[in-house]
Amino acid sequence: MKMPVKLAAIAVGALAVGGGVFLAEGFARPAEAAEMTVYKSDSCGCCGGWVDHIRRSGIEVNVVATDDLAPVKQRLGVPQSLWSCHTAVIDGKVIEGHVPAAGVKAFLKKPGQARGIGVGGMPTGSPGMEAPGYAPDRYDVMTFGEGAPARFMTFVGADPA
Repeated sequence: MKMPVKLAAIAVGALAVGGGVFLAEGFARPAEAAEMTVYKSDSCGCCGGWVDHIRRSGIEVNVVATDDLAPVKQRLGVPQSLWSCHTAVIDGKVIEGHVPAAGVKAFLKKPGQARGIGVGGMPTGSPGMEAPGYAPDRYDVMTFGEGAPARFMTFVGADPA
């Protein structure tokens, strides 16, 4: 075999192996959600804690600072009964309030016709609302869209109940 042909064969072999490793690596991981956009006040510490929780779960987050969340919530169709201190959008779905990352990921796997999920208020022990020395609240994450909100998952703190 001549030298240029031998080098070409080695290069093709290396590309085939490298491409195979790349493809195998790409298929080995589950598809992750797109980047999450979170609308929140810059001065809200609990919202920052929730963003940190979501980032630790592997979701990329882009924060949009705003002190007027009502128009965002209204535009995205969040029922007032679920309003909280921050609103997020990921993969075209709305996440309202202190929803644990486990709830976000479970919802994104099978969102059905729901517009989004939310936790009204600020339950003690939910991500971003941790309070050492206080027992975490039991609370429901609700789906919303057409019709009345419905229970999706129940949590105690950041853990499914």
